[in-house]
Amino acid sequence: MRVLLDACVPSRLAGELPDHEVRTAPQMGWADLDDGPLLDAMAERFDVLVTVDKSLPKQQRIDDRPLAIVVLRAKTNRLADLLPHVSRLRAVLENARPGQVFEISG
Repeated sequence: MRVLLDACVPSRLAGELPDHEVRTAPQMGWADLDDGPLLDAMAERFDVLVTVDKSLPKQQRIDDRPLAIVVLRAKTNRLADLLPHVSRLRAVLENARPGQVFEISG
């Protein structure tokens, strides 16, 4: 699975997903893109966006896009707070399909 970590997600989370091709928005030069342009830029390059931005699925139309969104909900966006969600994130990535939105919380 080709996974993009949003700019608000710690880049070190990529190390927890060794079975996937993971890049970050800053690595792609997309750190300053708003949500809509980011989703447009991702089209055909990535399969899934991982974010902590819980408002993104409500503000952007996802069902007609060629990617899935995973929202990680934790106390903060620090890696230590996101690590407990990694096993569920891995499971979601195995089954994610375009147009789907997943929310992973405690």
